[in-house]
Amino acid sequence: MSKAVGVKEWVIAEGYIPPESHGSAPQMTSHETVCLLNTSDQEAHVEITIYYSDREPVGPYRITVPARRTRHVRFNHLRDPEEIPRGKDYSSVIRSDVAIVAQHTRLDSRQAANALLSTIAYPNAA
Repeated sequence: MSKAVGVKEWVIAEGYIPPESHGSAPQMTSHETVCLLNTSDQEAHVEITIYYSDREPVGPYRITVPARRTRHVRFNHLRDPEEIPRGKDYSSVIRSDVAIVAQHTRLDSRQAANALLSTIAYPNAA
């Protein structure tokens, strides 16, 4: 590709990892995911900062997305600098050193009738 697609900063205002799951793990574990697409010819160094309603932000969580690749990152699996609590609202800001595209997905499997939500994150092109 001659030009990278996306922007360097994305916002996901809605975040919540359901505390319970129904079904086989890990496929049916309730989770939040950020899908990162890097169409550039350079590796993307991504930092995620998590914001809460009742305490200071946590981060950055560091992710690398190789050139011309996609990477799906479960918020459930982020551990450093700390695990994201289940059953608690949060928001995230995603910053990259190259333009990327970010999409947000949630699988809510607290009951047998599962719910899947997916939406593009908010691109901050300012």
